[in-house]
Amino acid sequence: MKPIGVIRTPFTSSEYTPIQSSKSNTNGHVEVYSEYLDALKSLDDFSHIILLYWFHMAKQPKMREKPFLDTEEHGLFSIRAPSRPNPIGISIVKLLSIEGTRLNIEGVDMLDKTPLIDIKPFVPEFDNRPLATSGWLAKSTLVENHPHIADDRFEK
Repeated sequence: MKPIGVIRTPFTSSEYTPIQSSKSNTNGHVEVYSEYLDALKSLDDFSHIILLYWFHMAKQPKMREKPFLDTEEHGLFSIRAPSRPNPIGISIVKLLSIEGTRLNIEGVDMLDKTPLIDIKPFVPEFDNRPLATSGWLAKSTLVENHPHIADDRFEK
């Protein structure tokens, strides 16, 4: 894999960074490399996009971790920690505008200079799952009152 661009945000450390894009109203932008300009055609018709990126500042993973929204450890694949065997992140962000190869976005929850792997359009008919369940999160007492802000437990 090779990056197709870089994500620019105001967050230089994971501490105080939103832990989910749906809980963020912070703006940022994506700098797509110029060779991918033609790939952006028609993307501006979508209100939201899915960004796939590399957690470039994540520390080595443990197979069990205590997530931000619970006091108990869970298996790595049942949490959204950035420290993973393949540290790939995914965020759905609002697409505000496109200026050449610059995508202005809202809802950033990643660190500045994050390498971008791919962009996909968010399609409500395909991407929403009304009957989905939330596993251990449904039982966590921290979800409603948590500030949804990270600390530095997963950063190098």
